[in-house]
Amino acid sequence: MARERPIEKVRNIGIMAHIDAGKTTLTERILYYSGRVRRMGEVHDGAAVMDWMDQEKQRGITITSAATTCYWLDHRVNIIDTPGHVDFTVEVERSLRVLDGAIAVFCGVGGVESQSEAVWKQADEYGVPRLAFVNKMDRVGADFWRAVDMMVERLGAHPVPVQFPIGAGEDFDGVVDLVHMKAIRYDQKSLGAEFVEEEIPEEHAADAERLRASMIEQSVEADDELFEKYVHGDALTDEEIVRALRKATIGGKIVPVFCGAALKNVGVQRILDGVVDYLPSPADIPPVTGTNPYTEKDETREADDEKPVAALAFKIASDSYVGRLTYLRMYSGTLRKGDQLLNPRTEKKERIGRILLMHANKQEDLTEAHSGEIVAVVGPKSTGTGDTLCDVKKPITLESMVFPEPVVSVAIEPKTKADEDKLSQALARLSDEDPTFVTRTDDETGQLIISGMGELHLEVLTTRMLREFGVRANVGKPMVAYRETITEAAVASGQFIRQSGGKGQYGDVKIRIEPLADGGFEFVDEVRNGAIPREFIPAARHGIESAMENGILAGYPLVDVKVTLLGGSYHDVDSTDIAFRAAGSIAFREAAMKAHPVLLEPILEIEIVVPEQYVGEVIADLNARGGRIEGTRVRGDARIVDATVPLGRMFGYATAIRSLTQGRASYTTQFARYAMVPPDKQERIMSGWGWT
Repeated sequence: MARERPIEKVRNIGIMAHIDAGKTTLTERILYYSGRVRRMGEVHDGAAVMDWMDQEKQRGITITSAATTCYWLDHRVNIIDTPGHVDFTVEVERSLRVLDGAIAVFCGVGGVESQSEAVWKQADEYGVPRLAFVNKMDRVGADFWRAVDMMVERLGAHPVPVQFPIGAGEDFDGVVDLVHMKAIRYDQKSLGAEFVEEEIPEEHAADAERLRASMIEQSVEADDELFEKYVHGDALTDEEIVRALRKATIGGKIVPVFCGAALKNVGVQRILDGVVDYLPSPADIPPVTGTNPYTEKDETREADDEKPVAALAFKIASDSYVGRLTYLRMYSGTLRKGDQLLNPRTEKKERIGRILLMHANKQEDLTEAHSGEIVAVVGPKSTGTGDTLCDVKKPITLESMVFPEPVVSVAIEPKTKADEDKLSQALARLSDEDPTFVTRTDDETGQLIISGMGELHLEVLTTRMLREFGVRANVGKPMVAYRETITEAAVASGQFIRQSGGKGQYGDVKIRIEPLADGGFEFVDEVRNGAIPREFIPAARHGIESAMENGILAGYPLVDVKVTLLGGSYHDVDSTDIAFRAAGSIAFREAAMKAHPVLLEPILEIEIVVPEQYVGEVIADLNARGGRIEGTRVRGDARIVDATVPLGRMFGYATAIRSLTQGRASYTTQFARYAMVPPDKQERIMSGWGWT
């Protein structure tokens, strides 16, 4: 079956922003104007199509990225609406990995906020071309130009307005289109579906001419032919301006900026036009690069239906009707129902039972999927997030995804014997879906520990256990995911010698450990003259890594260390892998005790928006929590307080700040780094008392 539309008429986009900037509301309008839904759902009344989970409806926030497809100007637009809350940042990360373009939504009042910066950096990492949409221009205090300036100051972006607003706040009355030089006003009786184009009001005409000239000047630099035409003073047609803007956007040179008010149905159609005009199709993106798992040589796959299949599994989800769903980005080839694909990581073949086009939690069956498309499939059982599925005869491993380490943990136990099996099934399903949700059993206490990206993350997951899996469980208080490290270099030996009549055990290693400034773990083999046979060195390394997992001071993982294997000795008969593994573990623990080990704690960056009269109370409270004030800024009639605070002091902060400011402050946090615990607090944490 031929593909529905040429690949040049496909757009894969994400909608990303700070929490409450209006991403989901914008998506709902896009679906309405494109004819995908018959009525607009609203986030505030729990009726948004894309926020389909019960908890999303109740909380009024997006928790899981939702995929949908709509059609605009004869183009197929695949959209992923991503969460804005930092606890669900993995959803943004894996979406940006497979998207070709994005719309970054900014609040006209708040401008660039902390989570806006985080998702922008993620998009920078993946080189995703972007449009910017300054939303909520109808709100009191909205300032389009301040938001544009903040994109430069806080994001290091190169924003180029292709529109500007007519008025702001209560006076917001449409937009000026700088490409076609028209004023656009939207009819609220038709819910913004109808609009009129008219001449630009006289009071805005001079600004429009100046801004249009600036827009053209900044965009033609990406197109040599149009640049020559421009410098020779020849006028550019509207089509040529669109071509220049498109080339500069795809090349990452500029970010076209739109404006509107999604909730009031203003400006949405023009941002859809921008998606078609300025964002890339899969054919505009360089061929994806991967590695042949057998030859270990780099290979590429072009976005071509005739090439071998290469697809990336970027999300796993459970569906009550169809079971386990694997979301795929098709990079090359044509996938048909019933095909068998190879997972190079597991070396297993996976049969594709069904191919589905997703619309939030609803599905539409397809017979095949083509290069450049985003679909979900039913059938793969052992494929995880970040795995490649490819042609069995032409294997390739695409670059996988790296996810952040969890920073908050809680103990969980089933209430009854009947809940035990349900709990293990629920945990397996949830950790399958979410790579940042980790479960383990504490070696000392035997407790089951679940870990995630924050209090809200774990709260949502434990609520899902009850609602979706019927698990009744007791959940403990949140615990901080501390780490350990060393501050000095040290040398130590480790011996494991056992003699019990028959064959004995003999392993002897000598190592040097030192702090690793760049972070991570580095192992260096400096064994000379066969002091340790080559076959025992991996076992010694394995023992060292095992010892690192349980730390020295309080059993937390030990990180940021370089280990050099200096030498040792062996026995012709008694030396074994087990003996050298044990010797490596003993040597590491001995060296670490000499190397002045310390505890590390996760530090959060916090941005608090607070009315001026409460700034003193908020700063005093942060200081009492061991926080460090990085600075304050003025935003409208409020003050922004930027600070860093130990995670261990932030549990229950939502309640505390509501009390301090009579519910008038808001805040966002994100993980910043690990830092050394102050010496006077280290003993309390090691003894289990925590940061008090």
